[in-house]
Amino acid sequence: MTYYARHVFFCCNQRDAGAACCQNHDADAMRTYCKDRVKERKLGGPGKVRVNKAGCLDRCEEGPCVVVYPDAVWYTYVDKSDIDEIIEEHLVHGRVVERLRL
Repeated sequence: MTYYARHVFFCCNQRDAGAACCQNHDADAMRTYCKDRVKERKLGGPGKVRVNKAGCLDRCEEGPCVVVYPDAVWYTYVDKSDIDEIIEEHLVHGRVVERLRL
């Protein structure tokens, strides 16, 4: 059994010289938003969900990315409503959000 049921990693990498990167899409703020929403909904903690910042996940050209383990599901997002949908569908109900899947 893993320590967390699901571990959510947000790529928050910043590349130089205007190269494509997740931080160009305000990834840190989106991670903070997700972390706060998980906490508000009491979804976090041992045996539940953990939201973390990651360095480069090497998929920046596909847009900002998030990966959920142990499910190994990769997502992109545009705004907070996409993050809310990932939380509700995947983290709460265990359903992959196909429209956001990378």
